[in-house]
Amino acid sequence: MKIGRLLILEVRDTKSGEICKYRCKIVEKNDNYLFIDHPIDVKTKRTTFFPKKTSFIATYVGEDQVVYKFPSEVNAIVKLTIPTLAITLPEKNKIKKIQRRQYVRIETAVDAAVHSRNEDHEPFTTVSTDISGGGISVIIPNDKTMESNEKLDLWIVLPMNDGKLNYVYAETEVIRIKQLEGTVQTGSIKFTVIAKKDQQSIIQFCFEKQREARQKEMM
Repeated sequence: MKIGRLLILEVRDTKSGEICKYRCKIVEKNDNYLFIDHPIDVKTKRTTFFPKKTSFIATYVGEDQVVYKFPSEVNAIVKLTIPTLAITLPEKNKIKKIQRRQYVRIETAVDAAVHSRNEDHEPFTTVSTDISGGGISVIIPNDKTMESNEKLDLWIVLPMNDGKLNYVYAETEVIRIKQLEGTVQTGSIKFTVIAKKDQQSIIQFCFEKQREARQKEMM
C-alpha cells in the first residue's frame, strides 16, 4: 500500500443496512496508521466526512494486479499538508486476497472482424462491448447473424498506449447471444485457440485501460 494508492472504502449504513462505497488516496503512512484524504462518495462524487470510530472494509489493487481487502476504522482527524484521516494500518494477516475471475474484463470498443469457420454466413466487421484474456463480447449488426455454439475465426485490433496497433487472431466459440436495448444484440465469445503472444497482448491492453480508469478516479 504505497503513498498515492487508491482505496475503496465500504461502509454499512446503520439504518438501511446498505453498503456505501467511497474512494480516497493514501497520503502518508507510518508504522501504525495510514493517512488518507477525505473520502469521496462514489455515487454522488461529494466529499464525505467520517467521524472517529467509523468502521469500514478497504480494498485496493496491488502491484500484482490482485485485489486485496482489510478491515479498519478512523482513529483521528490529522492536519498534514491537507486534512487527512488516520486509519488503522492492518496487520499482514488481516489483509485478504479477493478471488477474481482469471482475466480482467474491460468495457471498451475495439474493432473486430468475424468469420464463420463453417461459412454459415458472410464475414462482417463490428466493435466490442468488452474484452478480456479469455474472450470478447461484440455487437451483432442488425443485418448479420450469430448462433450460440457457433465456431468463428476472429481478428481483433488493439490500440496500445504506445501508439501501436496490435492485431490478434483467435479461434473462438459463441457462448450466448444477449438482447440489449431496442434491436441491439451482442454475442459473448470465448477464445478456444489463441497464441500466447496474442493473449498476452490482450491482457496488456486490458491492464492499460484499467490503469487509465484508476488514474481518472484519482484526479
